[in-house]
Amino acid sequence: MSSADASAAPVPIAPGTPAPEFTLRRADGSEFTRSELEGRTTVLVFYPFAFSPVCTDQLNLYEEVLDELRSRGATMYGVSCDARWSQAAFREQLGVTIEQLSDFEPKGETCRAFGVYHPGGFPQRALVIVGPDCVVSWSYQAPSPSDLPGANLIFDALDG
Repeated sequence: MSSADASAAPVPIAPGTPAPEFTLRRADGSEFTRSELEGRTTVLVFYPFAFSPVCTDQLNLYEEVLDELRSRGATMYGVSCDARWSQAAFREQLGVTIEQLSDFEPKGETCRAFGVYHPGGFPQRALVIVGPDCVVSWSYQAPSPSDLPGANLIFDALDG
């Protein structure tokens, strides 16, 4: 692979693609797998780093609209490559209820499967909606990790 290929932006999983098999970890260390997506609409929020300014703003924003998401039948999870203990501290400090899922070990394996692993070693800021049939219905990747995707993008995708 050339150095140009190594720095290329990841391409998120395309709508119409079955969600890949994966294993993430909850704060308590238990597994969260693809099977947990079955039968419901799920919004996966891939974010680069716990405690970073944009990630803090993003989770706070999404927490504000969580009830509206739930009323539309959607469940939201935050996904990063941070260790589950860091995610738990981040969630607690922010006071958000959005469950955090860790892609720490093997680092970025799930992010790679969803096409959102940044060459810098972290998830690109991305959103993926998986339908009750475990097929991706929508995906979005921010132009850069410093760009915060508004909640309107999620609502438009759910309504579309």
